[in-house]
Amino acid sequence: MHFGDSSMRAYRDQMEKQIIIGKCSREFWCGNNGVTFFFNNANSFISRESSFHGFAGNSSQTASPFPITKYKDPLVENSTKTFSQQPSPALDSCSGRYIYVHEIPSRFNDDILKNCSLLNKWSNMCQSILNMGLGPRAVDSDGILQNKSWFVTNQFVLEIIFRNRMKQYKCLTNDSSLASAIYVPFYAGLDVGRYLWGFNTSVRDSAPLDLIKWLTEKPEWKYLWGRDHFFVAGRVTWDFRRGDDIESDWGNKLMSLPESKNMTMLVIESSPWSSKDFAIPYPTYFHPSTDREVFQWQNKMRRQKRRYLFSFVGAPRPNLQDSIRGEIFKQCLTSRRKCKLLDCASNNCHNPVYVMKMFRSSIFCLQPPGDSYTRRSTFDSILAGCIPVFFHPGSAYIQYIWHLPKNYTKYSVFIPENAMKEGKANIEKILLGISKDEVVAMREEVVRLIPRVIYANPRSRLENIEDAFDIAVKEVLQRVDNIRRELKEGRSSSAEFGEENSWKYSLSETVGEHEWDSFFSKTNIANSSRAT
Repeated sequence: MHFGDSSMRAYRDQMEKQIIIGKCSREFWCGNNGVTFFFNNANSFISRESSFHGFAGNSSQTASPFPITKYKDPLVENSTKTFSQQPSPALDSCSGRYIYVHEIPSRFNDDILKNCSLLNKWSNMCQSILNMGLGPRAVDSDGILQNKSWFVTNQFVLEIIFRNRMKQYKCLTNDSSLASAIYVPFYAGLDVGRYLWGFNTSVRDSAPLDLIKWLTEKPEWKYLWGRDHFFVAGRVTWDFRRGDDIESDWGNKLMSLPESKNMTMLVIESSPWSSKDFAIPYPTYFHPSTDREVFQWQNKMRRQKRRYLFSFVGAPRPNLQDSIRGEIFKQCLTSRRKCKLLDCASNNCHNPVYVMKMFRSSIFCLQPPGDSYTRRSTFDSILAGCIPVFFHPGSAYIQYIWHLPKNYTKYSVFIPENAMKEGKANIEKILLGISKDEVVAMREEVVRLIPRVIYANPRSRLENIEDAFDIAVKEVLQRVDNIRRELKEGRSSSAEFGEENSWKYSLSETVGEHEWDSFFSKTNIANSSRAT
């Protein structure tokens, strides 16, 4: 969706009305995009932030190490507000990279895993949480995989893997005053996954509401009102965006809470209209322990002979009127010499041996939308050196902006979904029309992307390679640093429609917000736990 000047003015006018009629509270997190805005006599925006009185919570204890700048709040008489400025970097390798991990109550993470059989309605996840979230080791009697760094990893365990990777992070600190960002190890996706079917809104919202209450009472929160906090959820953002208390509505309201809008949320699929949640790769099956393992696998995929022009791993969606999967099945079956099909309705598509055997034998891998626009299969195909073919920009291009190239033509092929629906796109002819030189260049780019989309084994630490975790953490730190700098300069930070991401809206300008909402209602997103 593309937001023009008129849309921005309407958005701003709506926010101004909220302020004028007093709908917003006096807290910093009030407002649709996480900041309370006020107008002075010159009609310019001024952001408001409360004073910081030290992380211990009172003036008699340690104060902020950051210099404080004071200014008057134009709407409150006799008030002086402050915002903090980041100090000069310390002379150490972790300067600007320190992360403080909140020691949240165990009910928000470890206790959730105790009833592992109840984490998912469709399957028992007790095996999936083994090995720090990597799952059981893959059995590879056919020699398809390279070494013992392959696991049967569930697509919804990202928060477990991320938390255990964070324990290996080089720049952790127990002193929150030194931290550039604060990590909240809440198992948000596993929590909501327990209650998506057959539970009322009170049950679904219980943990998010309690966590927010716990966080907002901590002195670390009051420093930037949570804007330096981040957490990870191994589910799609739509599972956390219920806007009201209608029992039949989907998900919980974690990301709809005013306080949550100040935090950064990392998910496997983000909203294209929010600057508060960011998509990071689904977990794949490969979790290397050394750089050498990564290089060996990349070289193997470069040399791999590929028998099929294209392939598809997935299940049909006969009950979804707008799904193009039926057409994909039809075209694949009529191109038997060129296409290989693995029907997940009748085959085990969660075995890495079967999946990687298929993808590594294919030049192109089809990635149509399923229960939501993104697919874990995208990252499985990249891992196999197979060039992904997308049919909607929401499947990758406007999602993984930290991990995948902005120039999507370097690593993928795009076939418009509408062309498939109208019978105007012949997949085989389109792919055969790509020159051999272009194919070689795209495959090399895909192989180069492999380190960026994998999560290393939490028991080890890669030396020179940045994996998906490293890139996500680096980007979060940069984001928080930008927020501090904008506050220091007197500018509103984290605008809902930042110019730095404007390109992703132009990619999806033909897809209106209502069409996205309609898509999720039609597909019954409740089935997302079974997505393939």
